[in-house]
Amino acid sequence: EYSALVAAGSLRFADALRLVRNRGRYMQEAVPVGTGAMAAILKLPADRLEEVLQQAAQGEVVTAANLNSPDQVVIAGHAGAVTRAVELAKAAGAKRAIPLPVSAPFHCPLMKPAQERLKADLDAAPFEDLRVPLVNNWQAREIRTGAEAREGLYQQVPNPVRWVDTIRYLVAQGVDRFIEVGPGSVLIGLLRNIEPAAKGFKFGEAADLDALR
Repeated sequence: EYSALVAAGSLRFADALRLVRNRGRYMQEAVPVGTGAMAAILKLPADRLEEVLQQAAQGEVVTAANLNSPDQVVIAGHAGAVTRAVELAKAAGAKRAIPLPVSAPFHCPLMKPAQERLKADLDAAPFEDLRVPLVNNWQAREIRTGAEAREGLYQQVPNPVRWVDTIRYLVAQGVDRFIEVGPGSVLIGLLRNIEPAAKGFKFGEAADLDALR
């Protein structure tokens, strides 16, 4: 989302680098090492997710962090609660439940201290209105103003990334071709699972340009 805001003319590149660096530090420092965890849940029946998370919590935090595709949800929270959720998800019919090698439990309520520390940095950075609209992570809705951009970066820290809703929103607006900018093609794989009729192209190196043309 930071890269997209730079591309859309809302955020200056240098300001984005400073914000991303501080955001990473604040998130790392929000939870002591070993306290939190994340896991990927694959092909869990959609109607069982909330039940699994509620049963696993037992007074701790465990929530959906990345809604990546109909077949893939990443969860985050206290390490014990995430471990319990992994076992409960397997029992509830998940094909796989895999702990992730991450340094902190991102996009969950445990990140609220990081969110509050980031607020001062976001408030100090100038945000312009966007030259082209962006669909944000937090709400999976279209934004156009600098104020909306700033609020979205604030709210995304402890809230889940709504990737499925983002892709479905874009398709509903008539988008049928997507370009993944950067190394690899993970997002194209997720796109195929969300909207099989949409076409995905990758642009991670110079050789990809000919295929795009």
